[in-house]
Amino acid sequence: MKLNSHNEWDPLKAIIVGSVEGFRPGLECADVRPQTLERAAALAAKACPQWYLDEVGEDLEGLCQILRQAGVAIIRPNWSEGSPSFQTPNWSATGFDIYNVRDLHIIFGDTLVVSAPSSRFRLFETYAFHDVFYKYFFEAGMRWISAPLPRLKGQYVHEIKRAPNELEQVEDSLHRQLSHGLTQTYHYLDEDEIIFDAANIIRVNRDILFLVSSTANKRAAAWLASALGPDYRVHLTDAYRASHLDSTILPLCLGTVLINRARVNEKTCPPIFANWDKLYVTDVAPVPESEVQFHRDVRLPIALELRALGVESQLAHMSSPWAGLNVLSLDPNTILVHDRQLSMIRMLEARRFTVVPVRMRHCYTMLGGLHCTTLDVVRDSTAC
Repeated sequence: MKLNSHNEWDPLKAIIVGSVEGFRPGLECADVRPQTLERAAALAAKACPQWYLDEVGEDLEGLCQILRQAGVAIIRPNWSEGSPSFQTPNWSATGFDIYNVRDLHIIFGDTLVVSAPSSRFRLFETYAFHDVFYKYFFEAGMRWISAPLPRLKGQYVHEIKRAPNELEQVEDSLHRQLSHGLTQTYHYLDEDEIIFDAANIIRVNRDILFLVSSTANKRAAAWLASALGPDYRVHLTDAYRASHLDSTILPLCLGTVLINRARVNEKTCPPIFANWDKLYVTDVAPVPESEVQFHRDVRLPIALELRALGVESQLAHMSSPWAGLNVLSLDPNTILVHDRQLSMIRMLEARRFTVVPVRMRHCYTMLGGLHCTTLDVVRDSTAC
């Protein structure tokens, strides 16, 4: 199979879909003694009861069925290593997140780029994809580029202390309303080494939009431009706070881009979309009360217990309501959308898109929607 994908919308032929098989929540700590992580992992497992993982798995299989019916080949990753735990000279970690398969991998034509993850526990997560890329793509001539592994020493993530601007105040207010009172804290990264998640990037053929945020820094953008060479143009944006780009700016087809107006407006929209039709959206469905209650009653108390042990975890975090904008294009006319986003579905249908609703019951607590949990590896695509 020939690796080939240049953008977010050309006709989809093959895709990697995430998995929760053997799921282990990500944990990180400065204490490198194995017994500390073992105790923490046993505690963290209580935050992912089997009924919850079963429902996530069912929804992923439902997504696969939709894709198969559309003639798309499905590939699933698998954690086959002896252990999910490891240590570096500076810290130790355990767990992996192969549900959100787009976070650490991105395709540029026949080139796979593996990112330098911003989360310590994800440093070796790409092992879950090695068999996939060797089996399906390596012999067909793919290029395989990995960013230098970051050391992620000390305090490399810092809280943004400045007062929010007017647009950010609007976002914060909407976030509280749509998340039943939950709030977010925003951060930025040091520039000492290359750090980025692939999900900070949106592809527009030879143009690459790169978000500088809490999960990617400017040094990483410079490395990516150097690694890809003069055939590509890397455009920086810091249009909004937070982390990944695909719940805020996401092209649907050539000339039309979906934009979260709570985060980006006409003044801050990246110039590469100057002549595009911009679909600004703020009307997203609230986060389900059941998700918020599960987060508050189960996940957060365990996250606080872990913190008391000196262990940080992904259990302390939950996706924003903007995860509802995390859509996946099957082709320039067909879009997969979270089935709760009724207002956006009507808007897209009014624009003559064919919309396929997809159930994603736990995308907020799993920290990723349809675009996050898929990686398009083959599209009927030619860069222009």
